Amino acid sequence: MAKKKAPALVPIGKKIKKVRTQKKITLERMANETGFKKDYLKEIEAGKSIPPVGMILQISRALQIDSEFFLKDQEANIESRVKAYAKRTDNYAYTTLTPGAEHKRLNAFRVKIKAMQEHKKVEYQHEGEEFVYVLKGKIEVMVGDHVNSLKEGESLHFNSAIKHKLRNIGKKDAELLVVIYGS
Repeated sequence: MAKKKAPALVPIGKKIKKVRTQKKITLERMANETGFKKDYLKEIEAGKSIPPVGMILQISRALQIDSEFFLKDQEANIESRVKAYAKRTDNYAYTTLTPGAEHKRLNAFRVKIKAMQEHKKVEYQHEGEEFVYVLKGKIEVMVGDHVNSLKEGESLHFNSAIKHKLRNIGKKDAELLVVIYGS
């Protein structure tokens, strides 16, 4: 029997643009709703930048749609396709752990970060709180100007309204549990 080929992933940016245009929401309004620059939103929609999960949550709220809509295709068969997906997300791979949590405040994700990598040109900032637990590897979480170094079994809870950024400082891929609670 021939193997079934996995369906092609629809880029998140294309999905965002489709929903935004269907709902007749301008880029100007999206920028005001999310706090992101219009140029950055254009980059996302064009597939030139892949937003991290915190930004996907903000965009989802602005579009009044469940974030799972943007992530669900990427979750299908994630284990067998994690390498391809990681490339699509600039060295990160996300899997939602709270499917069906539409319009809920709490969202949990399993995040994989390639060794010695970070999400280039991206700082996260979203209303609420964030909890990061390191399942494997060594990471740094920059919260404002403060740098937190975490290794396997360690965690951090912080105000996610402060600009923050993750990066893998280890020689091995890191795996995290990230729980985001927002308004």
